[in-house]
Amino acid sequence: MKIRVICVPSIQNHHAMKLNFSKISILAAAIFIFGCHKTEEPPVENPEYQAGGATTVFDFFSDAFEQPAANLSADEIARHLDGDVAFGSIFVTAPAQINSGLGPIFNQNSCESCHGKNGRSAFPENLAADPGGLLFRVSLPGSGTHGEPVALPGFGGQLQTKAVWGTAPEVKVDVVWQEEIRQFVDGKTASLRRPTFSFSNSYIPFPAGAMVSPRLAPPVFGLGLLENIPAKNLLAAADPNDADGDGISGKANQVWDVLKNEMAVGRFGWKAGQPNVLQQSAAAYLNDMGITNPIFKNEHSAGQPQNDTLADDPEIDLPTLELAAFYSQSLGVPAPRDLENVDVAAGKILFEKTGCAKCHTPKQQTEAAEFSFLENQTFYPYTDLLLHDMGENLADHRPEFLADGKEWRTPPLWGIGKGKLVNGHTDFLHDGRARNLSEAILWHGGEADAARSNFEKLSEKKRGQLIRFLEAL
Repeated sequence: MKIRVICVPSIQNHHAMKLNFSKISILAAAIFIFGCHKTEEPPVENPEYQAGGATTVFDFFSDAFEQPAANLSADEIARHLDGDVAFGSIFVTAPAQINSGLGPIFNQNSCESCHGKNGRSAFPENLAADPGGLLFRVSLPGSGTHGEPVALPGFGGQLQTKAVWGTAPEVKVDVVWQEEIRQFVDGKTASLRRPTFSFSNSYIPFPAGAMVSPRLAPPVFGLGLLENIPAKNLLAAADPNDADGDGISGKANQVWDVLKNEMAVGRFGWKAGQPNVLQQSAAAYLNDMGITNPIFKNEHSAGQPQNDTLADDPEIDLPTLELAAFYSQSLGVPAPRDLENVDVAAGKILFEKTGCAKCHTPKQQTEAAEFSFLENQTFYPYTDLLLHDMGENLADHRPEFLADGKEWRTPPLWGIGKGKLVNGHTDFLHDGRARNLSEAILWHGGEADAARSNFEKLSEKKRGQLIRFLEAL
């Protein structure tokens, strides 16, 4: 693989101000953001190096998840940079002239506080002090008008562990870990950890019968491509009744599109509970930061003693929300590395033979799209975006629209091997229990029982090759 090195000055703290560029200076600024790093040129004979189609960026450095799509126009780069500012904005207590309206109860004060460097959150070092990018969805048994979870009285749909001055957080969270040993067929062992969460210091008694689901913040690059996979393709790949008898019965979630006032295929979130990037962003503003917006206009704390009584809603306007969404839609997808390596190539074959690729579908395509840079792209996210029963060990026992308490959306695998470089950790799964990719596979159950069992039967060398393939993505 050819490597060329680009060294240019970096913009320091480019979130600190909103930048306005002419078309010429836009391109120069985009280069400055990249800093000094390696840019790799892929072998043209392997299309999988184009993980994000024409949006792919061939940069392997600690900011690899923060690069704009490679095929943006000058105007789109300008909009992307404005979106970057919106995504990085830190909100403060109202009233304030800039970024007003935080809380009054919240989890974090900016998008980046959960999605650090646009990557996957680590399990927090001190959960009781600061949950970081870990949050807890809550609800009562049953479903709402459109099949959505039923809000927990006094707590809503998500626990808020922080509050502005003079206001009580909803609850304090802590965790206890239980280790268990799993044995491979060759006699080697692995130690797995299982979390048990507890809640204390709640501002009112925590309701009995509450269903709780821990969720770590996932990466945000490549969302524009996933959003534009035709719904017909996702539905065609679904097999809810396992008609082909292969043990895999993926199904598409059907969720409520607020702006269109209709049901739509779910794509985003751990249970595919949101239909598009705009609504996903709006829900995060409201639930994670307490920021009302044109899609979700009522405070998360409405009806609670902590409710914000200031008449400043909505606290962000539609253009700001659209900018933040565009930022995620227009991020470049990092290219894989070393796919021609002997062990990586062997690991790819094992990935398919063990059955992993039945859910982690390698290739997807877009057709028409709102933005031309996302149109007619062939890309390799390694997901079918469908819901699958992952077994009792990973169950949260909390339904979300059509997703039951054991079902989770197949997470994309692109960029998964760069997480340690970018975010400094290798925590995986919805609650961060897996400390590496091997542990993540060992936790698979339900529809993934056969694939996990096949992995356990591999020799230590072959297990290493499969992991090496994942690390190359």
